[in-house]
Amino acid sequence: MTHSALWLSQLQFFSSLSFMAIFFAMELGLAWLLLIFRLRTLSGLHSVWLASYRFWVRVFALTVVLGFASSLPILIQLGSLWPGFSSRTSEVSGPLIALALAVTLVFKSGFLGLMLFAYRTLPHWLHTIVVAIVAIGSTVTVSVLIALSSWMQVPTGVQWQDKGYLVTDWYELLTGPAFVWQLAVFLLLSMVVACCFVMAVTAAKSLRRPADESERRAFRLVLWVLLLSTVLLVAAVWGYGQMVVQYEPLKALATVARWHANTEVFWPFIAYPAGPEAGNLYSYGWRGMGAMWIPLSETGEYLHLEGQSSLPPVALVFFSFRIALLLGAAILLVSVLTCWRVRPQHYDPSALSVGWRRVLIAMGAAGWLLLVVGLLYHFSGALPYMVNGSIKFTDVFSDVPFESALASLVSYAVVYGFCLVGFFMLVRYIVRYGVVPVARRRGRA
Repeated sequence: MTHSALWLSQLQFFSSLSFMAIFFAMELGLAWLLLIFRLRTLSGLHSVWLASYRFWVRVFALTVVLGFASSLPILIQLGSLWPGFSSRTSEVSGPLIALALAVTLVFKSGFLGLMLFAYRTLPHWLHTIVVAIVAIGSTVTVSVLIALSSWMQVPTGVQWQDKGYLVTDWYELLTGPAFVWQLAVFLLLSMVVACCFVMAVTAAKSLRRPADESERRAFRLVLWVLLLSTVLLVAAVWGYGQMVVQYEPLKALATVARWHANTEVFWPFIAYPAGPEAGNLYSYGWRGMGAMWIPLSETGEYLHLEGQSSLPPVALVFFSFRIALLLGAAILLVSVLTCWRVRPQHYDPSALSVGWRRVLIAMGAAGWLLLVVGLLYHFSGALPYMVNGSIKFTDVFSDVPFESALASLVSYAVVYGFCLVGFFMLVRYIVRYGVVPVARRRGRA
């Protein structure tokens, strides 16, 4: 095994996880936004909110297809790149993955068709229940997958025996200390990602023509949901960070790049982690504010990275966390300024300047980037472990040649690139030409 092949395989696995996470987040966020739109159609403004629902349900259908398709490479790579993972964690990963697939089959396959095509035939209240069931099904599927991810971060409810894990308590496994915070962060991130995308598309449409009543009302709703989700996300990230300090001390130390025991308590906002010999170069930050992010030893002393084994890539953890903070702060700032600017104009995006609407369009990419960078922090902070403290990537690696790893990475990148291009082309088509009713055409005599 060469480290280059291992790194390429890890990069391929992370890129597949990122692609899946983006469209799972889009699907989950849009599902709940569509439920809100459908509930509003039960009020007196039925046609106004139904127009927003009909437009975004098409985009939701695209995310469902890409989300399901992107999950298949993850299953393939778990068997081809990391074959030892399934054999050592089959008691845990097998039932959870099977449950996620079963929930997907029951909820999405059973009700998705009704959600997409039966809004004309079903009573409004019944179709709203169908939309709610699809949103709940998407949430349950994501929750099951996050239960597996949180268990890999903090293994609980299991016992190591005969080169593998045995489940001793399913309740303890499913309700581990990382589950609540991971689920909260991902649910709120999903709302942020979906709201940023909706605002970006609405702003792009307003560059071509003035926004109509349905777009103005949807823009107002999504803007306030984005503000609320971003504020709650800050609290969820705070709780997640405190959990990391307790259960992943090396990730927490890498976040603040604390190399030596005699280093003062310091939160470096900007620095270059050069290693234990040189320490942090060009370090600027706040003194006395990093204590809550530094884990303590059993004797009550602050821990440090020097002399520790199995360190994560400190620079990658350090920078990914700060980039995520900057992106989150930028999204919150733009949301607040947009609300301040558009509120006197009755939340009409067409009343904003062209430059500011282009800023809103860029927010669509910022939401995706925030999700990917946050996932990078979570993924890189766990290295070199696949299951924290017990199973390393090197222990379960299939030892593929470097050339094969490179070819596989490039192939997946090309496929994902084509999928993204196709997704944006279809969204652009919907933006330009609007919603085309889906109906069966009969032949003419």
